[in-house]
Amino acid sequence: MTSVQLLAGQKALVTGANSGIGKATAIALGRAGADVVVNYVAGADAARQVVDEITGFGVRAYAHEADVSDEDQVVAMVARMVEEFGTIDIMVANAGLQRDAAVAQMSLAQWQKVIDVNLTGQFLCAREAAKEFVRRGVVPEVSKSAGKIVCMSSVHQVIPWSGHVNYASSKGGVGMLMQTLAQELAPQHIRVNAVAPGAIRTPINTAAWDTPEAEAELLKLIPYRRVGDPDDIANAVVAISSDLLDYVVGTTLFVDGGMTLFPGFATGG
Repeated sequence: MTSVQLLAGQKALVTGANSGIGKATAIALGRAGADVVVNYVAGADAARQVVDEITGFGVRAYAHEADVSDEDQVVAMVARMVEEFGTIDIMVANAGLQRDAAVAQMSLAQWQKVIDVNLTGQFLCAREAAKEFVRRGVVPEVSKSAGKIVCMSSVHQVIPWSGHVNYASSKGGVGMLMQTLAQELAPQHIRVNAVAPGAIRTPINTAAWDTPEAEAELLKLIPYRRVGDPDDIANAVVAISSDLLDYVVGTTLFVDGGMTLFPGFATGG
């Protein structure tokens, strides 16, 4: 089975899809045959460029500006997708951000913004997708499942991260959000899973890898001894969204080069 066939005829929405992991994921889904909605909150030109690349695969795509932490905007975004594409088969809740500070200096606004986007935003996107999945049910010629929700998590779902308590808390919440949704929705043949990146070369963490010295320090945390690329995550999303992994439900797929193996203990602790 070629990658073009994996998601042929399916309709996907990727949040935060005009850069980084979201961009790579949206392009990979299009390459695999899906029509794609490219969500963004800022950077319309970049979103249009992603759309142009996706439509080059012979599938449909359009960009939609929406803040995933705003309920009305999420509801309108999914409603428009159903109107434009007829339905939704894959929701990739990817949009996320950081507002870093030591806990003693962290403002409530910094805490709340990260929780609103990274956790509440995923809830809202999952809820709206689930409504359509339940309404439509399984269409066997399209997919074995009624729909797929992929929550973008992080290794910090399980690894504490000093100076980033809001981010780590949001991703820990994403892990339990995903599992609870999976448990609730599985009887309706809706698959919910998470993909948890480790260190990936994206604009959000450039300082961690953009010099040889910084990269050398980062590699101490990665047993596989390379920093990941956005395509590593995008390929995982395509796979977990496809019928190849139809029996995978409620699982977090860590794509991290072994970072969650706690490499500090490799020499016996």
